[in-house]
Amino acid sequence: MQASYQAVGRRKKAIARVRLVPGDGKITINKRDIDQYFGLETLKMNVRRPLTLTEMLARFDVLVNVVGGGLSGQAGAIRHGVARALCKADPDLRAPLKKDGLLTRDPRMKERKKYGLKAARRAPQFSKR
Repeated sequence: MQASYQAVGRRKKAIARVRLVPGDGKITINKRDIDQYFGLETLKMNVRRPLTLTEMLARFDVLVNVVGGGLSGQAGAIRHGVARALCKADPDLRAPLKKDGLLTRDPRMKERKKYGLKAARRAPQFSKR
C-alpha cells in the first residue's frame, strides 16, 4: 500500500475531506475532474495554491470529497485541506504554508439574523408618515 495523507479542510459551511496519494498531479473532486467541477479559473488556482507554492503539484494526486456551502467556500475548504495534508506528508513544508496563510482556518461565518430586522443588520425601511 502506497503512503497516502489525509486531512480535513473547512471554510464557511463547506467541509472537504482531502487525500493525497503519490501520482502525477491529477485533482479529483467528488469523482469529477477539477475542470468539470469548477468553472472559474480563480477557484482552480485557489485549490492548486498550496501545491504550486511547495512545488508538489506533479508529485501527488489529490482526491477530494467536499460537501456544503457554495463553490467559493468549497474551493477554500479544499485549499485548507490540501495544505494540512501536505504538512503531514512533509513537516518541513509547514513554514512556507504558514507564512502564506494557508494553514489558518478562515473564521469568517455568516452572521445570524436578529429579531426586529429583515436580515443580520438590515432594518425595515423607515418612513416618517
